[in-house]
Amino acid sequence: MGIFARYLSVWVGLSILAGVLLGNLAPQLFVAVAGLEVAHVNLVVAVLIWVMIYPMMVQVDFAAIKDVGKSPRGLVLTLIINWLVKPFTMAALGWLFFRVLFAPWVDPQTAGEYIAGMILLGVAPCTAMVFVWSQLTDGDPNYTLVQVSVNDVIMIFAFAPIAAFLLGISDVTVPWETLLISVVLYVVLPLVAGALTRRSLENRASDALDGFLDRLKPWSSVGLLATVVLLFGFQAETILAKPGAIVLIAIPLMIQSYGIFAVAYVAARKLALPHSIAAPACMIGTSNFFELAVAVAISLFGLHSGAALATVVGVLVEVPVMLSLVWFANRTRHWFA
Repeated sequence: MGIFARYLSVWVGLSILAGVLLGNLAPQLFVAVAGLEVAHVNLVVAVLIWVMIYPMMVQVDFAAIKDVGKSPRGLVLTLIINWLVKPFTMAALGWLFFRVLFAPWVDPQTAGEYIAGMILLGVAPCTAMVFVWSQLTDGDPNYTLVQVSVNDVIMIFAFAPIAAFLLGISDVTVPWETLLISVVLYVVLPLVAGALTRRSLENRASDALDGFLDRLKPWSSVGLLATVVLLFGFQAETILAKPGAIVLIAIPLMIQSYGIFAVAYVAARKLALPHSIAAPACMIGTSNFFELAVAVAISLFGLHSGAALATVVGVLVEVPVMLSLVWFANRTRHWFA
């Protein structure tokens, strides 16, 4: 690993500080960038995420995807974690912390909104960023693509019923436009571009593909850091205005993330999955589709609601937490066959 990749967590920390600082020094700039969105999907962030995951998509070998069915255990693991474990443990942790442990500091109505935001995060498994986490752990790109794609299909049908059940309401409004645009921007377009690039390079010299990936790989990290700066810049004023609320929300979200990863990682080892499948499977179950969660929270509870704030805190927590899990997964590679 080069010095840039080896100290990626340091650069992310500096990007967080830069985002908060710039967001307070030049708030109008970030307001303008935040306004460039379609169906609650920010186009600038979408482009940066596209830059992050495009190198991963170039690695996808469509000829090898058919072999994924020969090892279905990794796919079964991520489906069980995402749809039978994560939403319900998230709801339970939200209730425990905001109805019991933090009850003296949070009024009942606000507590209910925080719980709702956590639930919306728990019902939305990651779509885009997981390709980055998979690449950082040397995950199998073909298998990761299938895992994400299957979860996206299930999410179309399962998101609304599970969210409605856990929120205790029957009229959850799913922003289908947000969901479909996100899948197209974060999965379909990069996949098509990656497939065309790979096909073109394979028709050239034998080492053309490897050389191209070596030159392209640093851009994935650049895209990640730029995304972090933007996300923290968007929420800079909120971070400084409500530090106490953000800390309270972040605690159960971090416990949920590390707990889900631990359960999935132990299960992956018991199932004797190879590390290249186990690590991405656990990352998918741990991270969240924050664009969808934020959009639904705003449509149901309002822009300035506690639910919207909770989903935003989920965004702020995710990058540092996931980087720590990437580090752990790489350090424990020898646990797996």
